[in-house]
Amino acid sequence: MELLLLFIFLLLSCLTVNFFPPKSKAIFNSQLPPGTTSWPINEKILQGSVQNLTTFRTNCCFRGAAANKFLFSNENKLVSLAWPRNIRKIFPYSATPTTTIADSSLKLRVMLLGFLKPDKFAWTSFYRGIKAAHSIRKKLLGIIRQRKMDLVEKKSCHADDLSSYLLTVPDDGGKFMSELETADKIWGSIIGSQDSTTTAITFVMKYLAEFPDIYDEVLKEQRSIAEKKIPGEPLNWKDPQNMKYAWNVACEVLRLVPPIQGNFREALTDFTFSTFFIPKGWKLNIFVYIYWTPNTTHKNPEYFPQPEKFDPSRFEGTGPIPYAYIPFGGGPRICPGKDIARLVILVFIYNVVGKFRWEKLIPDENTVVVPVPLPAKGLPIRLYPHST
Repeated sequence: MELLLLFIFLLLSCLTVNFFPPKSKAIFNSQLPPGTTSWPINEKILQGSVQNLTTFRTNCCFRGAAANKFLFSNENKLVSLAWPRNIRKIFPYSATPTTTIADSSLKLRVMLLGFLKPDKFAWTSFYRGIKAAHSIRKKLLGIIRQRKMDLVEKKSCHADDLSSYLLTVPDDGGKFMSELETADKIWGSIIGSQDSTTTAITFVMKYLAEFPDIYDEVLKEQRSIAEKKIPGEPLNWKDPQNMKYAWNVACEVLRLVPPIQGNFREALTDFTFSTFFIPKGWKLNIFVYIYWTPNTTHKNPEYFPQPEKFDPSRFEGTGPIPYAYIPFGGGPRICPGKDIARLVILVFIYNVVGKFRWEKLIPDENTVVVPVPLPAKGLPIRLYPHST
């Protein structure tokens, strides 16, 4: 009985806050984006009623080329990067500090939900993620401290590797990163470069197996480059520039399966977009984050006709309109490693396509997001070496 009463109390508390969220006078007198700040209970709430802007419980979702341009062009002016609480638990030393929530009802909900938060349960993926984060951070701290000793003893310089650079180069205010900040930055860079590139390469393999005609065009291009080399001669810096069709294939893969599913922003000041009012610090007032995602734009028929079709020719000539294709983000926070990612993907295609043809062993394998897209069974394939 006590458990039943506790459950009813928790449910009523959540419903009360969700259906009657506190609103300032400015919000009452302004036109907010369509949707609701309560739990998304049907498809209409999730989709909203306009193309560019919609809200559902935790997210104010920006979508479309105009919305992408607006967010990317106003980074650190109207909006700034913001992470949900679960992400801040994994990267606690590089996340935005939390701010006190004044409203007592919201405080109560935070306390009640915190009592049942998933990081307390050892069987959850989130709990295991936090444990893994502690383990990785401990190993990185050992490497960083050794690197500091090497720098002091002149055994290395700031240009030797990323950790040395982060430890020795101050920011614009003359402040140096702490060891914990450096560890989180290094780890974030490893995740950003490793997961995104391997995801792209995995789905290049998937789509080339599914479309033999496209594979043949890629092979023809790669062989035209290889034929100009003596046996055993490696690629040079000019060769990737001649892999135009292979890069069009990779771009189409990144359009359909962008490795990064989206990102969060916090409103730094009140602003209006598409006739709708976005209040300053909205995520702090009613748990609404500004969220952008490439998926809705990448699969919008206005920018990409027959969006579900795999068609590398979309990227011939000038390609899509600006801000319609955003697998690497945009603005001040555009991925700094996008050119390296391009190089890695093209070198991989050259070496694998030039040596093998392959087939998928699971024809209808599903895709899961954990948190990057991955084939559910790991994309098992059978390789067939070229006869010549």
